[in-house]
Amino acid sequence: MAITYQDAGVDIDKGDALVDRIKPFAKRTKTPFVLDGIGGFAGLCSLPSGVEDPVLVSGTDGVGTKLKVAFASGKHDTIGQDLVAMCVNDILTIGAQPLFFLDYYGCGSLDVAVAEQVIKGIADGCELAGCALLGGETAELPGMYAQGEYDLAGFAVGVVGKKQILGPQRVRVGDALVAVASSGLHSNGYSLARKVLLDKHAFGLGQKLPSLNGTLGEELLEPTRIYARAVAALKQNVGDDLHALCHVTGGGIVGNLPRVMPAGHLAKVSLDFERPAIFALIQEHGPVEEREMLRTFNLGVGLVCAVEAAAAESAIAALTAAGEKAWLLGRVEAAPSPSDAPIVVVEGVE
Repeated sequence: MAITYQDAGVDIDKGDALVDRIKPFAKRTKTPFVLDGIGGFAGLCSLPSGVEDPVLVSGTDGVGTKLKVAFASGKHDTIGQDLVAMCVNDILTIGAQPLFFLDYYGCGSLDVAVAEQVIKGIADGCELAGCALLGGETAELPGMYAQGEYDLAGFAVGVVGKKQILGPQRVRVGDALVAVASSGLHSNGYSLARKVLLDKHAFGLGQKLPSLNGTLGEELLEPTRIYARAVAALKQNVGDDLHALCHVTGGGIVGNLPRVMPAGHLAKVSLDFERPAIFALIQEHGPVEEREMLRTFNLGVGLVCAVEAAAAESAIAALTAAGEKAWLLGRVEAAPSPSDAPIVVVEGVE
């Protein structure tokens, strides 16, 4: 008897069914720059007019072990937003306008319903980012993944005018550092969070804990915030007084802020703000030392904006009007030596 590809664990019909199901998702993210729809070998996207000396900006990322929470909870409709956010927020830090997004979905055996929910979340994220879901790849790889599990990777591309590129070259002594709130853990530090809350203390994902607004699973799956509208508001209202943007991911404020500062500078920041309850829960039940919290989690700060000191109030007002919670986090100062590598000094933490 002849053997088929399906006998080997790959169901072509399921793959075709998934493509049909996700076409409406891609369609609703279509922008004026997209030249073709989903289903071809490659996606086509033109550059917006009016961008002087355009530079393409790219970013790629995954979701990490936050996927384990999605598997355990059976909830798959928000993890796609995390994927978009982790990529798009990175290219936003350059000052780029997001243009399009590509995804990779790998699994051992394709569950069309689950994959549909994941890709719906990706489309939701693309709408929030203002970019097109231009294409992707679904790979069914028997024997590569545990039953019921999958992996995700994302790829974002944007454009910025060469003179409008943000970064260390613009940051100067005296700049104000404005924090923009995260929605929680975002997509970093989940190996530690899971070890403390799910392994050591065996809290249930459906359990309601006094300090949380919902269940633990709902808190852990809260989607990563996408800052496209926030950055657009800053660019419109602050203009050239916006010098740099820092996406606070793995490594926290202390690990990421030096990436957008020049040598000979240091960032002095204050942790005098209210952290989302999930961080206190992890820290208390670990216990986890403050320095370890600082270099693992965002602690409630998803984005840091370096702006001209005189523009700090305008920046906070623009962010607030865009629906964000923002506050003055600190300032940029001169390091003891012009050759010193940039560092972050946290007030009250040795």
